[in-house]
Formats: sequence, C-alpha cells, structure tokens
Amino acid sequence: MRTIAHQLIIICFISFLFNSCSSQKEGNIKEHNNPNIIYILADDLGYGDIQSFNPEGKIPTPNIDKMAANGVMFTDAHTSSSVCTPTRYGILTGRYNWRSSLKSGVLGGYSKSLITPNRTTVADLLKTQGYTTAFIGKWHLGWDWQFNTETEVKQINSLHTIQDVNYKAPIKNGPSTHGFDYSFGFCGSLDMPPYVYVENDYATMEPTKTTINKDSKGFWRQGPTSNDFVHETVLQDLTNKAINYIEEKSKADKPFFLYFPLPAPHTPILPSEEFLGKSKTNAYGDFVMQVDDVVRQIRETLKKQGVSENTLLVFTSDNGCSPRADFKELEKVAHDPSYVFRGMKADIYEGGHHVPFVVEWPNKALKNSSSNQIICTTDFFATCADITGYQIKDSEAEDSYSMLSLITNNNTKDTREYTVHHSINGSFAIRQGDWKLCVSKGSAGWSYPKPQEIKNKNLDLPEMQLFNLKDDIGETKNLMAEYPKKAAELKEALKKIILEGRSTKGTIQTNEEMDNWKQIEPIIN
Repeated sequence: MRTIAHQLIIICFISFLFNSCSSQKEGNIKEHNNPNIIYILADDLGYGDIQSFNPEGKIPTPNIDKMAANGVMFTDAHTSSSVCTPTRYGILTGRYNWRSSLKSGVLGGYSKSLITPNRTTVADLLKTQGYTTAFIGKWHLGWDWQFNTETEVKQINSLHTIQDVNYKAPIKNGPSTHGFDYSFGFCGSLDMPPYVYVENDYATMEPTKTTINKDSKGFWRQGPTSNDFVHETVLQDLTNKAINYIEEKSKADKPFFLYFPLPAPHTPILPSEEFLGKSKTNAYGDFVMQVDDVVRQIRETLKKQGVSENTLLVFTSDNGCSPRADFKELEKVAHDPSYVFRGMKADIYEGGHHVPFVVEWPNKALKNSSSNQIICTTDFFATCADITGYQIKDSEAEDSYSMLSLITNNNTKDTREYTVHHSINGSFAIRQGDWKLCVSKGSAGWSYPKPQEIKNKNLDLPEMQLFNLKDDIGETKNLMAEYPKKAAELKEALKKIILEGRSTKGTIQTNEEMDNWKQIEPIIN
C-alpha cells in the first residue's frame, strides 16, 4: 500500500510539474504575441527613388519593392519636417518637432540633446510592454559630450566645429537616457565631426587622426576621426551590427525593437566598390542601391532566424532628396528623386516631406496593398501603443495617430483630420484632405524661390499659398484668391494646433520656448 501511495504521490507531483510548465509556456507564448519591431530610416532618400512608388524611376530597388509587395505601401506619407533632426524627434516622441526647443534647422555633431529627459519615447513605451530595445546608426538628436574645455578649437561653419571632447567620459542624455537598452552609432551626419562611434554611452575609440576627404562630388568632410570609423564602410558596419543584434535577440525570451536610422544616401555620397556604377545613373543612384541592399540583408536575416512572420518592419526616409544628389545629372537619365512633386529636401513643398513609406508584417499586415491615406512619421508612437496595448498619457505623443487599422484592415477612413508640415527655416504648412495651406513665401527651403532670393531680389510674392493637391500635385497654382474662406479655415486650425500644444484629443499641453518664436507670428496674429 505504501508503495502504491508513493507512486500516486510521484505521479501527482509529475503531473503538477507538467501542468505548471505548460501554463508557463502558454503564458510565454501569449507574451510573445507582440511582434518584433524594426524601423529602418533612410537619410535624404526621395519618393521617386523607389521603383514601387515611381515605376518610371531608373534606380533599381528590388528589395524594397519585394517588401512593398509583401506589405503595405503608403503613398501619402509625410515626415514631420523637411530636414533630418526634427523628423527623428517626431518619430521617437510622437510629437511635432517644432514643439521642442528646435524651431528651425538641424543640430550639429557636438549639439546637446534635443529630447528632454522627462519626454517619453517609443523606446520607453516598448520597454514597459516587455521589449528589449536598441538604437544602431545615425542619432542626430544631440547628446551631451563631456568637454575638456568649453572653447571651440576650430570653427568650420555653423554646423561644423571641432571641440575638445573628453572621449573617455560617458555621454549623457543620449540613447540610453531615452529608452534604449543597447546603442551603437554616431551623433551627427557623416559630414559632421566628430567621427567616433559611441556604444552604450562610451566612445569605442578615441580619435587619433583628422580626416579631410571628398566624395565624387567634392563634398568634403573634416574632423577628428577614430581608427575604427571609416566613412566608406560605415553603412555596412552598421548593418553588420544590426544583423548581429537581430540574431542575438531572435533567440531571447522577449520581443525586440530596433531603431535603425541609416546615414545614407546622405552626403558624403560614398557607395562601396560593389555598387559603383551599378545603377547606371550616378553615384547617388549607386548609393540608393546600397541602401536597398541593406533592406535585403535585414529581411534575409529575419527569415533565417525564423522571426520574419511576426516582425513589423518599417522602411521610410527622413525627408525628401537633397540637391547633392545632382538633379541635373539624374535628369539626363530621366530620373527625378522628387517624382512629380515640387521641391526637394528642406522645402515646405511636397518634395521636402512627401516620402516613401512601407510596412511589412506577414502575420498581420495586408499584402501587396496600397493606402492613399495621409500619415505622418509622428504616427509610429501611437501605432506601437495600439499594437502593445499601451495607454498613452496626455503628456505623451501629442501628435501621433495609430496607423494599425490602415496596416491590417484596409481602413479607408481618415485617421487624421489635419497634418502639419515644417520646413528648414521653420515655416509651416497644414494639410486637410486635398487642401494644403503654406504659410510662407516660396519654398521656405532650398528650391526656387528661396527665402534669401526673395529678400535679395525683392520678389513680390503672396504671404501664403493655397493648393488643391488632387488637382495640382505639382503645387503650381496658388488658390488664395479663389478660396479665401478655405485658407482662413486652415489657418485657424493651424493656430489651434500650435497653441493647444497638441493635435490629438486630450488636455492642453505646453510647447517649449514660446518666446520670440517668429515663425508663428503670421499664424496667431
């Protein structure tokens, strides 16, 4: 009897262990229903550079095209700014960049952090939902270097200085402050010193030399450079880091988020030897093809690791194409990086902020689908919150609308009534449906008529420009005289969005540094 009793006890104990393990396993499976998330951000890539968005384009982009065929293309996607630093701020915070202290322009390589320590980022959000998080690439949001002296050693121009950095000291207010468990990258652009990798707040090597080199267009770069930082190999070096991270985290017991902002095809335009001449356009086209190959490597890694089905992969650009791509040279091969849009990087016109945007998520997203709904790069925050069940606080993501229904359900309803655009000189535009009001004379950026040209030539231009993009996607006809009431309505809506500190529903919030904000004077007065 004792033997039988002992056997029954053992059987019950084994059954208990089995059921406990099964319950734990089921719990883990439920926890892992949230997808891995990867956000690939190209730098200065035009809408017309991707063949799935521009069938007449001359630069082959087979890998981004495959991603689009297996996911959702957004054909009316916009960055929150027409230049890089502000757009990056909006992606990570879900807040329009002009609400921060940066009202115009971009940061430099030695600039302090733009994101305040108490501002919630999408990485912070995802960490609360059980994610491990990483940044790999070009930060360009500022972080706080520790200086040996406060004086500038050499001033090159307004963005390029060489300062006496203590490279042995950790940076402060960088990626680790803003929710990233792991970080590897550099602070500015590849034409902004210092040229030093920083991994988890520490420089990987101290600079031992000064680089003074030029790309194929004579675009120079100069500044202190560490031996492990080679401009020509940076793009692939970062891709290798990203691949290693995916391989490691694919085996882990929680989902991962990888924010992967690329330094290309921004200047200096330095395609590797493998891609030189491959596009049969120019060096810029070759560099775009190398960016496309980065997408190939990431997608292949996800498939090899067996996690591609439940990984939400985003590909987009931080603004329109830069004139450094050489539009005249590309015109000779009938390629236009801005597609049918007016303008380029820095402009308030569509060419400045209308970008390609692709989402692939095999488990949930639509396949081979195209959406013409208006979205903004600030919408990433609310989308991640929607996916993971995070409740956004009133003081978070004030300008972010979830795209989840557009990604998974082919929703044809507008997710956002208004979208605000912003140029390099801090000028505003507001979009509602087919209508767009630009509160600026000319481009407010780098294409004709530029602000300085308007001033120097004393050009007599209207203070505002109203376009109907459905009838006039090239923004050629100002309709202010014909539709003054519509212009007034849009201006009033823009005023409300600015002054209330948010465009989403919620309590009124405060913008940073409202004093002497000249760009809003024609809007609020």
